[in-house]
Amino acid sequence: MSTHAAARRLALATASIYPDIQADDVHLAFTLEQLGLQPRVCVWNDPDVDWSQFDAVLIRTVWDYFQHYAAFRHWLNRLDELGVPTINDSQLIRWNSDKRYLLDLAARGVAIIPTKLASARELHDVLAAMPGLQVVVKPTVSGGAWHTLRGVVGDQAFDKAVTELPAELNYLVQPFVAEIVTDGEWSLLYFAGEFSHAVIKRPAAGDYRVQSEFGGSADPIVPSAATLAAADQALAAVADIGHGDHAYVRVDGVICEGRFLIMELELIEPFLHLGSHPQAAERLAQHVAERIDRTRPLADNAYTRAATS
Repeated sequence: MSTHAAARRLALATASIYPDIQADDVHLAFTLEQLGLQPRVCVWNDPDVDWSQFDAVLIRTVWDYFQHYAAFRHWLNRLDELGVPTINDSQLIRWNSDKRYLLDLAARGVAIIPTKLASARELHDVLAAMPGLQVVVKPTVSGGAWHTLRGVVGDQAFDKAVTELPAELNYLVQPFVAEIVTDGEWSLLYFAGEFSHAVIKRPAAGDYRVQSEFGGSADPIVPSAATLAAADQALAAVADIGHGDHAYVRVDGVICEGRFLIMELELIEPFLHLGSHPQAAERLAQHVAERIDRTRPLADNAYTRAATS
């Protein structure tokens, strides 16, 4: 047992559809306990949770935040008002929650999958300029292939599906990258800014989605120096934007013609592939404990306000 104060309480934020700790995070939670913290799984939008009782909130499996986006942002605001720090930082989460951040990265020279932004009203005109091209259309705020379409521009069924997308959302339009199916999608995991491990994710036969709920698989892999350099460049751009201090990040990308293209940076609720990398879970737990040590005065202030309110 370390010398960390046992009173340090850490919320592991999750979604109502995943009310228990996920298997991939079990060793992380165990190690946090060994370090003297008291991790407790809490549903982020549960009105009965008193967030002021926690020293910090570790954002983990909030896998429905994009379906309740206004409420999610309100929750982050409330945590800020209480002085309860989030891991990752709430400002970083807000920035990363809208995939328009990809355009911020591209503006700083990061190689991304070519991306166009469009409101639902503008989608027709944007797609009309891409006749015959196989594309992917996804909301700027989304996850798990939610409201995501793949098809050929001009195909009747695809065009009809586009018109049925929610009108209140904004969308990214990207060319479909066949290498995701033929070669797989890369995920590089970083903790406290240091590369930890990587996996290659592949979709099930006949699909393009690599998520496990659609039959996708993930296997350990060692990235090349060039792939690591591309991921590092993306994270350097994030730091340049003003979000360099992150506890965890998953860099998702695909190699096209020998070049690693960024698909997404997952800084909110990524699956971290810790189950097969227990040492990575231990490193993350140690870093979380250290972050709480640094932010403890903020948490103490929160206790004071809660006690006097």
